[in-house]
Parts: sequence; C-alpha cells; structure tokens
Amino acid sequence: MLEPSIDKLQLIVNSKYTLVTIASRRARQIQVMKKHQLENPKSFKQVGIALEEIQAGKLTYIATDVKERR
Repeated sequence: MLEPSIDKLQLIVNSKYTLVTIASRRARQIQVMKKHQLENPKSFKQVGIALEEIQAGKLTYIATDVKERR
C-alpha cells in the first residue's frame, strides 16, 4: 500500500493531473535544494516526500481559471 493514498490526496487536490504536476515540481525543488518541510518523512524519494507534504498541508496551490479555446 502506498502512503499517502491517492484517495486521501484527491480530497485535497481534485484533479489527478494537478496532483502529479504539483508533486513533480516540488520533487524537483527538493532534489535541487536538498530540503523539505517535514520532520520525519516516511518516504526516501523526492516524489513521495512531496506527496507527504501535500497531505500534511505544508504545500498548497492556487487554481487558475482556464478559458476554453476555440
């Protein structure tokens, strides 16, 4: 079983695509800076740590409106 679960994360971030985008961007930041916002993360990999930060409420995002193109 993966922790945090995708079901719990989707309560915070509605879109799987948005969740993946946020986690991947944060994972790159963690990789470069070698710092994260958690005291004792369960995961050793950057993507896992980013997902744990989202679940802990340490990482947030602002949704923007996208207008339909024609």
